Amino acid sequence: MTDEALKARVPGFSDVVAAAGRIAPFVVRTPVMRSAAFDARVGAQVFFKCENLQTGGAFKYRGAMNVMLQLDAKRTPLVITHSSGNHGNAVALAARARGMRAIVVIPRDSARSKIAAIEAAGARVELCEPGIPAREKRLAEILAGEPAELVHPFDDERIIAGQGTAALELLAEVSDLDVISTPVGGGGLIGGTALAARAMTPKIRVVGAEPEMADDAFQSFRSGERRAVLAPKTIADGLRGSIGVRNFELLRRFVDDVVTVSEVQIMEAMRIVLADFKLLIEPSSAVAVAAVIAGKSCARGQRIGLVISGGNIDLDLCPFLRGERLQNQ
Repeated sequence: MTDEALKARVPGFSDVVAAAGRIAPFVVRTPVMRSAAFDARVGAQVFFKCENLQTGGAFKYRGAMNVMLQLDAKRTPLVITHSSGNHGNAVALAARARGMRAIVVIPRDSARSKIAAIEAAGARVELCEPGIPAREKRLAEILAGEPAELVHPFDDERIIAGQGTAALELLAEVSDLDVISTPVGGGGLIGGTALAARAMTPKIRVVGAEPEMADDAFQSFRSGERRAVLAPKTIADGLRGSIGVRNFELLRRFVDDVVTVSEVQIMEAMRIVLADFKLLIEPSSAVAVAAVIAGKSCARGQRIGLVISGGNIDLDLCPFLRGERLQNQ
């Protein structure tokens, strides 16, 4: 299928609204949290939409459930996907809830805790080498011998619409936001968020945040051409996927800016959120927080909503939890 054909299937706000109604009985309406200490630290009013408290520990369950609810379990008993962790776990959990089986292709360097969670949810795990090309190659090999419904981790209109429901809830609960921001990996979350934000609050700024070491969306946004980073080494493992076709189209149409932060800034943001909010969030979530701390996604005095994308973390990868000092301290 050509890029042009894929763009024709980009979802709209009505798809996000439909997804919200469809998945409401099955997902957690996660809380919106604030911290006076954090607001004082950054000089802004910051609202955390805590998808780290979602089923499966991440926003990904919204999109996965939106897909599963549109499939007939008898006609489609097997689904397959590739993932760096959270999407695979979400698909495994949603498939199990619908009486379906799941296969998840995942890089062997993924967080051990995420691989274990996928297996615990009942999915069959297929390991591959790091990078999107290796993931897609192994998935194609499996599909050649086992017919299954492909549930792409981000470049799927059903997934994008489902992910947008988190922002839909946030914007319904918190009025007059100046900015809404999310991390960017493959782009399902920023795409769905942009759809919800533009429809509900047309003047709001939509800002994506990425690691400097996985800056494909940043490069794509600046150049106007979709670019890929094949196997980035960022600690933000959930953001190692490159921006998808539909997702880039939504980025191009509806997102105001994409900013980047360093690995040290990501880890420092995790430590600050633990101190100020008493929440332990995963590095991918901390990317958007780090951008606020660095003053890259909002101005002082503004009201900004952040979708905290997940809380599934390999504790062994947190230097500050081991008592180690960050490099710039």
